[in-house]
Amino acid sequence: MILTAKTVIKTLPSGLLFIALHSGSALAAEPFGLDSPWMFGDWGGLRSELQQDGVNFQVNYTMESASNLAGGYHTATTARYSDQWQFGANLDLEKLLNWQDAEFQMTITDRNGQDLSNQIGDPRTGMLSSVQEVYGRGQTWRLTQFWLRKGFYNDILDLKAGRVTIGEDFDSVDSKFENLAFGGGQPGNWRGDHWFNWPVSQWGGRVRLNFTPEAFIQVGFYNQNPYNYNKGDGFRFEFKPTVGNLVPVELGWQPKLGHDKLPGNYRLGYYYTSANDDVYGSWREGEYNKNAHAYGGYLLAQQQLTAQNGDVNRGITVMFQTVLNDHKTSKTDNYQSLALTWKGPFDLRQNDEIGIGVSRIHVNSSYTRMLREKNQFNGETTYDSPTYLPIQKGAEYNYEVYYNIQASNWLQIRPNLQYVSSPGAVSKVNDAFIGGLSANVSF
Repeated sequence: MILTAKTVIKTLPSGLLFIALHSGSALAAEPFGLDSPWMFGDWGGLRSELQQDGVNFQVNYTMESASNLAGGYHTATTARYSDQWQFGANLDLEKLLNWQDAEFQMTITDRNGQDLSNQIGDPRTGMLSSVQEVYGRGQTWRLTQFWLRKGFYNDILDLKAGRVTIGEDFDSVDSKFENLAFGGGQPGNWRGDHWFNWPVSQWGGRVRLNFTPEAFIQVGFYNQNPYNYNKGDGFRFEFKPTVGNLVPVELGWQPKLGHDKLPGNYRLGYYYTSANDDVYGSWREGEYNKNAHAYGGYLLAQQQLTAQNGDVNRGITVMFQTVLNDHKTSKTDNYQSLALTWKGPFDLRQNDEIGIGVSRIHVNSSYTRMLREKNQFNGETTYDSPTYLPIQKGAEYNYEVYYNIQASNWLQIRPNLQYVSSPGAVSKVNDAFIGGLSANVSF
């Protein structure tokens, strides 16, 4: 009998499989090789064979550090470090089970560390964005993905369901910025009480209809439970107590334009939730008198503009994003960002990348008015009082520039500089200048 990787996968118990894979990593022919996709190499060729047979293991580490160089609420120089581990497996079910156009994904994540943003903004409000996007949603272990995807009718219809994160399908874009305001899934950053991005999962799924290989429409259904984002509840899977369902709808276009086939990513979307929220404008004498359902819309437009020396893997890409939320229930009613990236700027460093971005996050005037009325009701008039609610008015602006060093195929290192104007949209907090360093490692 000839043993193949597929035979080994089907016959080994899960515990023995784990030991076998980790033992193989110690015997890998090319550990720490610059051209290898993985730090621990190819496990003596086993990993490549597993991928050919439909089994792809993912072990990734992300770290983000940030230091307050000047300004902010706490003007003294402070530094914070946060990180995330990701352990995943993707199964190509067409290769493994002859189930055409089907795949299964399972991912477990673990977040740790501290966030500098509470030092930059007033601790009573924090920032609106975050200078370390990998921080947040509970520093805890989670089952982040556990879903099945299946295509039908030559990929005209595509279904996906299980434990999912919304931002992996809706308003999805890759980003190397460390500031939260420049990545994908931006509706989830400004309506994070309903739209759950990575690493928070929920029961749900989406139906996608592909008009052409470039154009599609999709609709999602996501069950909402308050425990989904609680620390220590990353492996709770019951449907109750549910507070409602989130339904996003998105029209997408992903063309390749011009002679060089320059890739684009355009998405126009709308979301609605059946959960009830307090209406900020209804706050009177210590309580809210009305509630309503939340809704909003978003636009993502990303397009590569140039191919450097005819190489589509190098060149300049521009990205614009905006989110509009309802004025009744949302703390932030609108957001915009503009970012420019340049892949392969230097002939000697063709895989490096430069990025620069600016964002604006605006506070709903109804929310501002509610803060003033609460302070008046509580008899609070002094900003320095511990129980005073700092007035968040207008907008917070975030700026970032980074240089991504592709040190090897498995290691990226990114120093960056950030500037935050009006942190938390609180006028009494000084602007802040932040130095950051992030890295990604694929094991």
